[in-house]
Amino acid sequence: MKQVKDEGILSAARFINPSQLTKKQCDAAVAHILKQIDRNLESFSDKFPDIVSNNLIYAAADNYEWTPGFWTGMLWLAYEVTGDEKYQRVADRQLSSFKKRADEQIGTETHDLGFLYSLSCVAAYKLTGNEEAKQTALRAADLLMSRYLEHAGIIQAWGSLSNPKQRGRMIIDCCLNTPLLYWAAEITGNRAYFNAAATHVKQAAAYLIREDASSFHTYYMDVDSGAPLYGKTAQGFSDDSCWSRGQAWAIYGFPLNYIYTKDQELLDLTKKVANYFINRLPEDCVCYWDLIFTSGSEVRDSSAAAIAVCGMLELNKHLSDGDPHKAIYANAASSILLSLIDNYSTVNTPESNGLLLHGVYSKPGNSGVDECCLWGDYFYFEALVRVSRDWKTYW
Repeated sequence: MKQVKDEGILSAARFINPSQLTKKQCDAAVAHILKQIDRNLESFSDKFPDIVSNNLIYAAADNYEWTPGFWTGMLWLAYEVTGDEKYQRVADRQLSSFKKRADEQIGTETHDLGFLYSLSCVAAYKLTGNEEAKQTALRAADLLMSRYLEHAGIIQAWGSLSNPKQRGRMIIDCCLNTPLLYWAAEITGNRAYFNAAATHVKQAAAYLIREDASSFHTYYMDVDSGAPLYGKTAQGFSDDSCWSRGQAWAIYGFPLNYIYTKDQELLDLTKKVANYFINRLPEDCVCYWDLIFTSGSEVRDSSAAAIAVCGMLELNKHLSDGDPHKAIYANAASSILLSLIDNYSTVNTPESNGLLLHGVYSKPGNSGVDECCLWGDYFYFEALVRVSRDWKTYW
């Protein structure tokens, strides 16, 4: 890996002491989430919430986009938290649409197959031993493997593999999709899945993370020679800025890969990208949509904040007690989560059927700006589950 600068924590005193987050607050937040899921259960049994809300209301959508797995993942979390089989019944009911999607390759020309199938079918297999769900997830892993470009050592992001304008593009988001391949390797004993995932994450670390520990959203590789080409953004402020959600994907994605590879360099890099993120948090600890902004009137991205909380909590699981920043990551994560509970939850917005306000899908595309985002809702719920109980990931 190239030499990446470590800023350290520039205002360490801000997170020296534990936040005021309490179990009571977490339990109340989970209770609200369960209330919202119950409210949505009938509408989203055979359909799924759309990618983002419109005027804070999710419309119903088919299983086509990159996000349906987040809703099914929330159902599995609800089942784990409560033990109530009504959540399992709906989650199981939805598995047929994931099978159909994989079998018929409906909207599968994407790196996002991990988001779709880890949170739906892998979770189903881990929690209930559902054999059909296992086979569906393995089919999805094969589809993801078909996007692995051997000479470049990457899994291509969205788009056709034959389109010359899209070939060779990797994105930071994919670090959360590679666990599907590690899981497939464990289930089948086929090391090819593991090797593709591990090689991709090394390339992501080498080229998507800049020398200052910020991240590119996308990076292009020559698919024939494997040579690195250039970095760009699709959803950040500029090619040279640091898209907040991309940085959050890195904070969470690298530790998830570490679970399987045990590559210490991934943890060391995660600390650097986490420090960069923490150093640019505004007063209420919830990031703006791009980390080039640290104050002012630009919109926040609560979804990026929720992802980063999960990442810091996962990172901390793998740090030694003697690590000087371990307590700071824990305190920063709980401070962000407390702010999400107090300032970004829909608990006082009864008209919304979502969970987390002030999310952003694509600011440059003027899509899903200052709305509920389905992945933000999921990671908010996962973060609360992580801090309130011993939880084994679906990733």
